[in-house]
Amino acid sequence: MTDVTTPETGSLEARPTRASRPPARPGSRSTAPGSRPRRRRSAESRRRVVALTMLAPALAGLVIFFAYPLVASIFYSFTRYNQLQEPEFVGLLNYRFLFTQDPQIWPAVLNTLWFVVILVPVRIVCGLLVAGLLSRAKTATGFWRTLFYLPALVPPVASVVAFVFLFNPGTGPVNQILRLFGIDGPLWFNDPAWSKPSLVIMGVWVMGDIMIIFLASLLDVPRDLYEAASLDGANGVQQVRHITLPTIAPVIGFAAVTGVIAALQYFTEAAVASGVASGKATIGGGTAAQLGYPGTSLLTYTELLYQHGFANFQFGYASAMAVVLFVITAVVLVLTMRRISVFRPEES
Repeated sequence: MTDVTTPETGSLEARPTRASRPPARPGSRSTAPGSRPRRRRSAESRRRVVALTMLAPALAGLVIFFAYPLVASIFYSFTRYNQLQEPEFVGLLNYRFLFTQDPQIWPAVLNTLWFVVILVPVRIVCGLLVAGLLSRAKTATGFWRTLFYLPALVPPVASVVAFVFLFNPGTGPVNQILRLFGIDGPLWFNDPAWSKPSLVIMGVWVMGDIMIIFLASLLDVPRDLYEAASLDGANGVQQVRHITLPTIAPVIGFAAVTGVIAALQYFTEAAVASGVASGKATIGGGTAAQLGYPGTSLLTYTELLYQHGFANFQFGYASAMAVVLFVITAVVLVLTMRRISVFRPEES
């Protein structure tokens, strides 16, 4: 209690201090037990509802276009199914035939691995070289970037048809130019030894997608690092080795992972090249001689999967092939991510 002189009476009047004021009524807003935690929980709940609402379309698409097809493929892989009759459970028969009896599976696997081992590194190296040259260009930079990027915008089918025409062993411009220098050109897409290298050449021509990513990462490297290295006496090779490559290592890792996944699913280019070079420009449903033409040099795993599923209507066996491809892709992806430092968790 404190004594206060009132102006009306001029006398002292006792007034209660804050400490001596009576406690608030139970249940009032200021002293309600747990009021602040309750409001905090309600705000967090609202944020969760908003986040889930925003993610709902993506989650629905993930379930419809990934989870359901994956589960359905696993189920049908244990059945004999042709869409005309009810699925018949056959256990591991499809997998047994896949690993031990299918005569076309191992040529398809080896061809697919060839593209993984050769095509992916060649595209990365060539993309880095072109991006490095363009990053140092002083004039007409927009023109050169557009020139190298445009082939990536051409549809794959059109690119393959154009290259089969260019590399035609009889009338193609490439062999005609080689004849001017007294060189007999190879048969290219009609030769089992040259069919895959021909697709690698085409893959380098359409490397604009990976080149533009490398170019953006190279332009993002701080110039101060190169200037400091020059003052320390480092030459160009040392700067590339100790500055450029470590700085853009995350981008190289991304290109390697996506390239390996794409190579494991290599289909359109090989299938169209086989059809056009053999004179029967069809995908699937072709004759045994056309599939993977010439010989089986362009027969890939996904092309064989397509043949069994949509030409022979062996959907159970095709589902088993799809499940095996999914497992292999997942294993390769995990191993690649562990090998590349950018995907490792940061050390404290």
